[in-house]
Amino acid sequence: MKNILLQIDETQIVHNTSKWFDFFEAKALEYGPKILIAIIIYLVGTWLIKWSVKLITRFFSYRKFDDTLKSFLLSMVKVGLTVLLFLTIAGQIGIPITGFAAILGGLAIGVGAALNGSLGNLAGGVMLMIFKPFKVGDIITAQGMTGTVTEIGIVNTVLRTPENKTVFLPNGALSTGVITNFNEYGNLKVSIELAIDASENIEKARRIGVEVMQSFPEVMQDPKPSVVVSKIEGGAIYLGFAPYATQGDYWKVYWGVLEKLKVEFDKNGINLPISSMVVKNA
Repeated sequence: MKNILLQIDETQIVHNTSKWFDFFEAKALEYGPKILIAIIIYLVGTWLIKWSVKLITRFFSYRKFDDTLKSFLLSMVKVGLTVLLFLTIAGQIGIPITGFAAILGGLAIGVGAALNGSLGNLAGGVMLMIFKPFKVGDIITAQGMTGTVTEIGIVNTVLRTPENKTVFLPNGALSTGVITNFNEYGNLKVSIELAIDASENIEKARRIGVEVMQSFPEVMQDPKPSVVVSKIEGGAIYLGFAPYATQGDYWKVYWGVLEKLKVEFDKNGINLPISSMVVKNA
């Protein structure tokens, strides 16, 4: 009786083992080729990603892209291609990728909503670095601020004002707003406006103005400094003085010429307009 039971147990074990072997064999035949193809896709995909990154890097170097922008865009390309590669591998093995796509889409929407302003600034930074309306060292006026660009970041741009203050401008608003670049054509025209009394001699004021501007070694002689009448209004003649200077001398010329004009006008008896106020009895 005992021998019969042992034989039954052995038969059952052999049967179960055979079933397991059949199961693994079936799964190996089903998934083996898929896994092999997935490995090939991974190897080829990895090589293609490296090749694509090298090609894009050469393109960026040829177009002289900003280093910060190059690093950011290359990171985005690597992440995007890697995600695409793993989704392809998952689909090849038989893992449903619809769920992954839905999760990624939900994450993208959630992150986008949470970082709405930051993403706008990020996109603005990319646009500024691609189209380059200004570069580090340029003097610009934007968003109501004037100063020298000291840094162009991914999220914001940094200006140093004439008062030596540091201003951070968000790239989102900066990229969609009006930007005045004083360095676009090289040397800078320093625009100075000063009013004299309407009774004063324009030619005398013009001669003094030219002499004042030419007395500054920082003022360029080509193009020559000029003086024009910009407007006549309210008993005053507004004169526009236009010396040219290098970027580094811009503010030195502006403040220096303005001060010396006032001093020389006083010496030569040229009066500035005096504001008048009419007081009526109630």
